[in-house]
Amino acid sequence: MAIPLRGDFDAVRLRVAARRTKDAAQARRLLSLAAVYDGATRTEAARIGGVTLQIVRDWVLKFNSAGPD
Repeated sequence: MAIPLRGDFDAVRLRVAARRTKDAAQARRLLSLAAVYDGATRTEAARIGGVTLQIVRDWVLKFNSAGPD
């Protein structure tokens, strides 16, 4: 079973943060996680981010503990 994303964010907030950042890697992470909030599979999120499933898992763990920064 996939690790759930934290409940105090949503896809809209992550997309706004992705638009505001000047860091391309962070924008890619945020857009991938926004897709998961929208119901995309982790495989689809990995494709969006151009990474592996393991990296998406790592992003989820980091996001859950530290937020979008």
